Amino acid sequence: MRTGEPLPDVGDVLAALATGLWQWDTAAGEVTVDAEAARLLGLPARGALLTEAQVRARVHPEDWNEITGVVRLAAVEGTLAEVRLRIMDERDHVVRVARSRSRPTFNPGRKSYELIGTLQEVAQPEPGTPAGRRAVTGDWRRSREAFLLDAGRALAEARSTKEVLRVAAGLAMPGFSPEGLAVFGVEGDRLTVIGHHGQQEGDEGPFADMPLDTAYPAAEVVRTGRAVYLSSPEEYRARYPLTWPLAEPFDRRSWAFLPLTVAGRTMGAWMAGFTYPVGFTPDERSVLTTVARMLAQALSRAGAAETQRELTDGLQRSMLPVLGPDIPGVDIAARYVPTGGGLQVGGDWYDLIPLPGGRFALVIGDVQGHDVRAAGLMGQLRIALRAYASEGHRPDAVLTRASRFLCGINGSDDDPGDARFATCLYVEVDPLTGTAQSARAGHLNPVVRMADGTALIRATAGGLPLGIDADADYPTTRLALEPGDTLMLCTDGLVETGGHDLQSGWVRLRDVLERHTGDLEALADALVGVVHGPTSYYTTGPLVDRREDDIALLLLCRQDVAAGAPPRRGAPARRTMLTIAQAEPERIAAAREHLRDLLYDWPDGEQRDAAVLLLSEMLANVLVHTDADALLVAEVTGEPGERRIRVEVSDSGKELPHKRRPGEMASSGRGLVLIEMLADAWGVAPRGTGKSIWYEVYESGPPAEPEDGPGGGGAA
Repeated sequence: MRTGEPLPDVGDVLAALATGLWQWDTAAGEVTVDAEAARLLGLPARGALLTEAQVRARVHPEDWNEITGVVRLAAVEGTLAEVRLRIMDERDHVVRVARSRSRPTFNPGRKSYELIGTLQEVAQPEPGTPAGRRAVTGDWRRSREAFLLDAGRALAEARSTKEVLRVAAGLAMPGFSPEGLAVFGVEGDRLTVIGHHGQQEGDEGPFADMPLDTAYPAAEVVRTGRAVYLSSPEEYRARYPLTWPLAEPFDRRSWAFLPLTVAGRTMGAWMAGFTYPVGFTPDERSVLTTVARMLAQALSRAGAAETQRELTDGLQRSMLPVLGPDIPGVDIAARYVPTGGGLQVGGDWYDLIPLPGGRFALVIGDVQGHDVRAAGLMGQLRIALRAYASEGHRPDAVLTRASRFLCGINGSDDDPGDARFATCLYVEVDPLTGTAQSARAGHLNPVVRMADGTALIRATAGGLPLGIDADADYPTTRLALEPGDTLMLCTDGLVETGGHDLQSGWVRLRDVLERHTGDLEALADALVGVVHGPTSYYTTGPLVDRREDDIALLLLCRQDVAAGAPPRRGAPARRTMLTIAQAEPERIAAAREHLRDLLYDWPDGEQRDAAVLLLSEMLANVLVHTDADALLVAEVTGEPGERRIRVEVSDSGKELPHKRRPGEMASSGRGLVLIEMLADAWGVAPRGTGKSIWYEVYESGPPAEPEDGPGGGGAA
């Protein structure tokens, strides 16, 4: 090219260097390739728009799986994503090896990756040829340290035996990569096959239960602890004539059997089989020996971790209940997820306790800590709660006795600082009526998702966590579950995981509760899933295990239609119920918040504010002018645009209120006056030993002829 001439097109330059260009949009699932990239993929040498499936069919499955992790990591670190790809033909034979380099970017709006990069063939010398041997003695020595570092890192990150075997099968040793692998273990005096690669399923049968005194290379390696190298079929046949017929059908040309040794003990053997002759030079033997040592360490760690997981999972399963047979009138689902670290065992638990008369109790709690002691205390506390509930005690008495029990077994004289406390929520449910009596010991409030999808936190009375005060008091709160309502009890691990506090964590869960339309089991999975995050690599940032705390979850749904009852017509009602005791005037604020939550989508803000003001007046009237507790029942019914809010406050006082005209300086007497001014309808009704006062507000204004006119007159 002469000076001053324009540079050639970049595509022409790359084509001259046998380098192809490609672009991948993961959201659209499309890959654009130029002619050279298409040729390297084994397709006609022309530019094309391909689907992911077309490209995936041309790439070795292990390499395709590796792409996902490399792309995600490179996008997070802002680096190039580089990976070697084995290109396959239609018969699944490797035809070439290509190196892909790309710059991935993440699109938060589409939650997808966009990549543009190059594809270039990597020259691979033919194994067993002079060029291949020169590559082993030259390039291998230069890349050996890098290969061993990569292999060591990959094996160290494997968490299970299956993952270790997968990593071992994917190790590409330049110049003499084996086509067949097998890992042998020992059980008593027998040789077993832990896993294999490169053979058909079932081919391991003859080797799976072989006596250790058999004249077989792997058995000899386990007996002696020394490696066996066989460079040709003739050498194999001469040294092991009795077992050669077992190896002959696999059509290998060379074999290496190496001991898997940990702490001076041979725990098994590793076989690497080659389809071409390998001389096993000192360099090759050194690399194989190093890989065998790393493989043995990885298998030992994975085995110990799997044993520990089995023990801890068994311990936790033994302490968590089986929900048992179906309960007529309700559906129940539960989940327990241990924390992501440590022993994966902790103090969270749930329980379902049958009670007389068809009733049952739901219990959820959290013992302080994530260790074996927390799990042990949890088991003892769960048994104690079951015993107290079975004795017929009310929820408040059950928690009081449980707190006294935990105080009695907590800590020790030698280590008083090891005392633990526990939070707990105990709910006694009558499935026939839908009523629930709850008592709370420092735990999260329950959540109710109503039949129309509205999810509300139900503020309940509570006391100190269990184990702090042996004489603690736990007041009860009455809840009412309408047909179609779902009750959610959970531990704080479901709410606060992932950097959330109680408020932001609740917003995250409420979105799932209100949008979910599946059954109760699917809802439980969705709630747990939103905490753990997606498992796809098409997400922002690297995947991490976000389980910072144990998670326990209980869901109860009152069936929408009772057996034999006609289906309900129209929009489902929203209903809330709350008791305000004489000694708890501060709960009037909680009642106002309940009503505001119930009217969250009421279009007229003035009507909403008026309804809350009237409720406050009615509750204050009960607490000031009577000695009784107040029971609030609020209900929203009707279709959007024609809805009605009805609020009723009942008490056991005998004197009916009367409307009067307060003077200008009077400090009371305006309650019923306000109700008459702001409500579309209202009334006072005697109720057995007490009375109730109610009012209604209509979304579209009062009807022309209301069913019940206002009642009463007199002072409030």
